[in-house]
Amino acid sequence: MDHQETTRPNNFIQQIISEDLKNNKNNGQVHTRFPPEPNGYLHIGHAKSICLNFTLAEQNGGVCNLRFDDTNPEKESQEFIEAIQEDVRWLGFQWNGDVRYTSSYFQALYDYAVELINKGKAYVCSLNAEQARAYRGTLTEPGKNSPYRERSVEENLDLFERMRRGEFAEGEHALRAKIDMASPNMNMRDPIIYRIRKVAHHQTGDEWCVYPMYDFAHGLSDAIEGITHSVCTLEFEDHRPLYDWFLDQLDVPCHPQQIEFARLNVNYTVTSKRKLKQLVDEQVVDGWDDPRMPTIAGMRRRGFTPRAIRNFCEATGVTKSEGVVDVSMLEHALRDDLNKHAPRAMGVLRPLKIVLTNYPEEQVEQLTAPVHPQDESMGTRTLPFARELYIDEEDFKEEANKKFKRLVLGKEVRLRNAYVIRCDEVIKNDAGEIIELRCTYDPETLGKDPEGRKVKGVIHWVSAAHSLSAEVRLYDRLFDEPSPDSNKERDFKEFLNKNSLQVLTGCRLEASLTDAKPGQAYQFEREGYFCLDSKAGGEECLVFNRTITLRDTWAKIANEAG
Repeated sequence: MDHQETTRPNNFIQQIISEDLKNNKNNGQVHTRFPPEPNGYLHIGHAKSICLNFTLAEQNGGVCNLRFDDTNPEKESQEFIEAIQEDVRWLGFQWNGDVRYTSSYFQALYDYAVELINKGKAYVCSLNAEQARAYRGTLTEPGKNSPYRERSVEENLDLFERMRRGEFAEGEHALRAKIDMASPNMNMRDPIIYRIRKVAHHQTGDEWCVYPMYDFAHGLSDAIEGITHSVCTLEFEDHRPLYDWFLDQLDVPCHPQQIEFARLNVNYTVTSKRKLKQLVDEQVVDGWDDPRMPTIAGMRRRGFTPRAIRNFCEATGVTKSEGVVDVSMLEHALRDDLNKHAPRAMGVLRPLKIVLTNYPEEQVEQLTAPVHPQDESMGTRTLPFARELYIDEEDFKEEANKKFKRLVLGKEVRLRNAYVIRCDEVIKNDAGEIIELRCTYDPETLGKDPEGRKVKGVIHWVSAAHSLSAEVRLYDRLFDEPSPDSNKERDFKEFLNKNSLQVLTGCRLEASLTDAKPGQAYQFEREGYFCLDSKAGGEECLVFNRTITLRDTWAKIANEAG
């Protein structure tokens, strides 16, 4: 795994682990886990948790499990399980042993629930949902004990077993922990630990019709697996007393330490799984891996690199303070990585034909250009040069002031890695649109300016006959509002960026991209960073996605607006 460009700050979690190792706590072992619920695709926030859990284990000589906390079969699927595994591997991490599932522990969890009943610490409650809410109290008022709280151990064991056998309807009974209905922590007010759900499970089929709640199953699964440090995001801080309570009441193999850190929040982004699912279900985007989505799958399809995401996650730090990271920080990490590692190529996104009237009609030269201007080890690439070429229509004007450094009628410009040309004539159609330029080239200017005159402008080009036809998709931020889901009075979809996708057809790309593979980023010189789409297109028509522009155009927009 390549972490050479990643720096690892000595964050507060690492300080806790270092102290534990110093004191030989947990027999000097470090065992973490990444425990996603398989109810959606992972997003950039999950990437932070993945990097943290796996890196903490790695840098302390420990191991990290991948466990699916699959206690809610109604919202889970095998598709999500497979996608999550792919994301973790793509980021460069390998979990300890086999993939684990909370569902593999269902019998053990059921037995722990029976143990709680036998100890008088759990009871079967028959309040319906509305009654249970009324009994629970509020943040300022204590709750009331359920009228079923003092059922005998024998009655609770009988009812719980009958719940398991499927004798009752959903919602008719629930198993609750007996803690304290007057606790100021709402999570401790006799929380439900088992509910009836007559739904088939993606791992266990129809074996169970009672399923444990997340708060009950999570900590016990950690204990079963021998986890030493249970690292989670800050919203679980209020759940920690409950996490510890279950472990303290039961005869478990170990008592993991829960440690919370602030989750990764990025502006111009929505990371609520519910809202991301809404975008998918309502076909606002093209699936969970749409390149505009903040999912790891979407970022991978768009052309992000694992190294850029890992570097970004490290740079954001690990703290206890909630905050919002500017998305430009993620974009900077991406540009920095791509600038160093992306091969160069030329792509003409809005082609304008050029005919070099003084170039031999049948001649084709094979010019040479570096794959990367700052990295000779990446080698060279071949550029076919012929009489008919394409340049970008934005690189030509019939008339222009001195600030325009590209091709102008009657003036010269250099073709990158090739010759100096002069535009002599403009050909237009009946509508007055420019359809072709007649130019001449100077055969003495390959790789050098003519003596006595310096050509300031350099533009990109491709050979008409040898270039590849492609569709190019220009992706941008999905939202044009920094906090799209913070306004409670407006639907977050009202802040969708109407310009988040622009599709260009008829683009022409240099021939070296014939062998492009999905996931390999290229810098189209002067245009941005692009990669071959992993799902769209084919041999007849390539589809390239713009990963990111060369510069932060949003900062320019913000400055102009200010």
